[in-house]
Parts: sequence; structure tokens; C-alpha cells
Amino acid sequence: MYDNMYRMSEEIEILRGEGCSSDVIDHCIAVSRKALEIAERVRTPVNKDLIRKGALLHDIGRCETHDISHGVRGAEIAQRLGISGDIVNIIERHVGAGITAWEAAKVGLPQKDYLPVTLEEKIVSYADNLTLGSRTISFEESIDKFNKILGKDHPAIKRMEDLHNEIQSLY
Repeated sequence: MYDNMYRMSEEIEILRGEGCSSDVIDHCIAVSRKALEIAERVRTPVNKDLIRKGALLHDIGRCETHDISHGVRGAEIAQRLGISGDIVNIIERHVGAGITAWEAAKVGLPQKDYLPVTLEEKIVSYADNLTLGSRTISFEESIDKFNKILGKDHPAIKRMEDLHNEIQSLY
């Protein structure tokens, strides 16, 4: 199921220890692979170890919930476990292409911005958008999926397009 790069990783053990399902773990591995592929392509130097670890742990909150709050809940779990603040930020800010404070309040999250800031955060968020289960999908498929879920006029769609364009411009 997992190749040797991931099988013995501390991050996979953390996910297992928190009770994440094998489907969530497979998804996290797929996102990590995609994120590292993106990191190899960008011309700007990035912290690949941070990207790998952040991508592996980005959905740790799914051990408790599969709704939009999984990013916030995951950040709380990571903080409790003493995980690095840089990784906590990736976990908290990966959902969609980020969530504004206004949108957060509207969906019942603590009212603050959950927008990816660093390039490492953006790469993990983008890679997550390009991964459905453990399968890589095209950007167009991702946009179609979010259009169906959120509606074509939702501001998150524009943020996803902007994130796509930003990452593509760095290749």
C-alpha cells in the first residue's frame, strides 16, 4: 500500500496514532507526492521537507471530522502533539485555496483568515486541490468539482484560479 519512503515515516505513524483511516492516509501520501512534484518544478527555492511533512499531515483533522472544520481541528491536534508551527499553518490553511475570515464566520469556524501565505502552504493547498482520493486530477476537474459543491460564483473558485495561475507562473 505505501512505499518505503512513507511506510516508516513519523508522519504516517502520527496519522495512524490519531486514528486516521487508510483512505485518509493514502490521500495524504498522494498529496505529498504531488506537492513534491510541484516543488521540483517551481524555480523559487522552497523547503521540500516542510512540504513533504505538511502534505502528509494536512488532513490529520479528518480523524475527527470530514467537514470544512477539519483544517482547524487538525491544527489543534497538531499543536497538542507539539508539531512545528510551520506545519500547523499548512494544516490550518490548506482547505480549498484558503478561507477568508468572513467565509469562516459564515460556516461556523473561528473568525480569522485561513489563507495560505507561504509558498510551501500554497503548494500543499494546490496539490490537495489536484488530488481526489489517491488519484491526481487536472485543474479543470478540480474546478468542476468545486463549482458543483460551492457554485460557480463562490469567491473560493476565483482564489483557486489565482492560486493555479501563481503556481504555474513559477514553473
